Amino acid sequence: MLSHTLSSGASSLIPADGVPVGWAVSSGLVDYVSAVALMEARVAAIAAGEAPELVWLLEHPPLYTAGVSSREADLLDAGRFPVHRTGRGGQFTYHGPGQRVAYVMLDLNRRGRDVRAFVRGLERWLTGALSDFGVEAGVRDGRVGVWVERRGLTDDGAVWSREDKIAAIGVKVRRWVSFHGISLNVEPDLGHFDGIVPCGIAEHGVTSLVDLGVLATMDEADAALKAAFRREFGPLEPEAPPV
Repeated sequence: MLSHTLSSGASSLIPADGVPVGWAVSSGLVDYVSAVALMEARVAAIAAGEAPELVWLLEHPPLYTAGVSSREADLLDAGRFPVHRTGRGGQFTYHGPGQRVAYVMLDLNRRGRDVRAFVRGLERWLTGALSDFGVEAGVRDGRVGVWVERRGLTDDGAVWSREDKIAAIGVKVRRWVSFHGISLNVEPDLGHFDGIVPCGIAEHGVTSLVDLGVLATMDEADAALKAAFRREFGPLEPEAPPV
């Protein structure tokens, strides 16, 4: 079976005060270094009580990021794309066009101060959004992210199966405010993942909605993410992207 059960916990992640989270979507490709600086500034403002929570959706130009647990041996082609060292959890991952990145800046002081429950909420957010496209996805013990199980027949009629990763999660918490977040493969160039061992897991592959035969646009993916986020974390309101 692909997924273990995602335990219920949404109620503790939705604050009782009903204050909406900002929902910002950037057009075009956003420079990674600039985005991280803007995210850091917003997180500091949230922690100081000077700004509301925010989810910021964007796309980056092709690049690799290295989390705090990354191993140099997992960077297979260091000269292919820029490599950025980052303070988020996890190992190496790829960002690029066709992949929806969501930087999630939530105040966990308002949401139970439970990092494990927060990560489970992110997992349910992603699996819920994918289910809107008819994609059955889940999580696996010992593997970060969201996975799909794929089956088919070889030329001689034998059944094959494998598990591919469709979404990544890498977060950090500072003063109980979260930052970094998730990435969902909508229609990226999957060959760009070949320059790394994604998340340190060599025995499994990566996939996307389009690779699975779901011809979703980025706007459609955003709509599914928005609906699923509301279910897990509460109300949203539109906000301009950080500048």
